[in-house]
Amino acid sequence: MKGLLDQKFSNGGVVISSLEDITNWARLSSIWPMGFGLACCAIEMMGAYASGYDLDRYGVIPRASPRQSDVMIVAGTVTYKMADRVRRLYEQMAEPRYVISMGSCSNCGGPYWEHGYHVVKGVDKIIPVDVYVPGCPPRPEALIGGILKLREKIEKETLREPEGLREIVENLD
Repeated sequence: MKGLLDQKFSNGGVVISSLEDITNWARLSSIWPMGFGLACCAIEMMGAYASGYDLDRYGVIPRASPRQSDVMIVAGTVTYKMADRVRRLYEQMAEPRYVISMGSCSNCGGPYWEHGYHVVKGVDKIIPVDVYVPGCPPRPEALIGGILKLREKIEKETLREPEGLREIVENLD
């Protein structure tokens, strides 16, 4: 699917592809993240959005509303008081939705993991995480690497139900 629009077609410009490939190409070419900046990682996330890194070339356009976003970037320390809000914002996002956990605090509780009674020991305890970006705080280049990993994941997705899922759902009824 790579280079779908870069190819030259000699027979009238007709593209023949699967619906999955076209859908995945459209999704990975227009990633709209909602930044959930909670600590020092948020500064690096804002730096990645600056013109020096040009995330627009990947179709990354930051959004302020969860209803317009398909990616949540959790950047920083998630406390137990914030956990409910993180979950609520995640649930307000339309499907398909993805999560990037940015920084040690978001990934595993960071320096607070052992003695910080107020810190969630990883945002994956609250919502499912697709990509982890390590660092304390990670550089903007690391976040861009995480976005590229997410694009690889999106490119491999399927629209079909996994084998046996329909039988499991029917047995629950």
